[in-house]
Amino acid sequence: MALRDKYNYAIQTAKSLGMQGGAEERDGKLHFKGTVATQDQANKIWDAIKTIPSWSQEVVADVRATGPAQATQPAERTYTVKSGDTLSRIAKEMLGDSNAYMDIFNANKDQLTDPNMIKPGQVLKIPTPAHK
Repeated sequence: MALRDKYNYAIQTAKSLGMQGGAEERDGKLHFKGTVATQDQANKIWDAIKTIPSWSQEVVADVRATGPAQATQPAERTYTVKSGDTLSRIAKEMLGDSNAYMDIFNANKDQLTDPNMIKPGQVLKIPTPAHK
């Protein structure tokens, strides 16, 4: 049971993500085998396993995603600012509501400090429209 204890964090991570399968100690190795819904969940389990530096000598893992291979999130949309643009105009064009300019501002706080100060050439992230 020593390896199950050593890799308890990874086992608990797998359980919390609803992995169908388990972790079994045999032949001096911990065998992780199971499925989860998404590749992101499988990656989280792998990340948890890899927190132990000696994992490659102690773990045999087969953790697979059963869901679609591509991400379920839509690709991030962007908009390149043109001369004369305002966040309100971009919001109207991209989100259908000029009052949604603060949504664009908030999504781009890494490069904007004032919603009235945008520059041509800036590439802004356009958030997914809020459903009302």
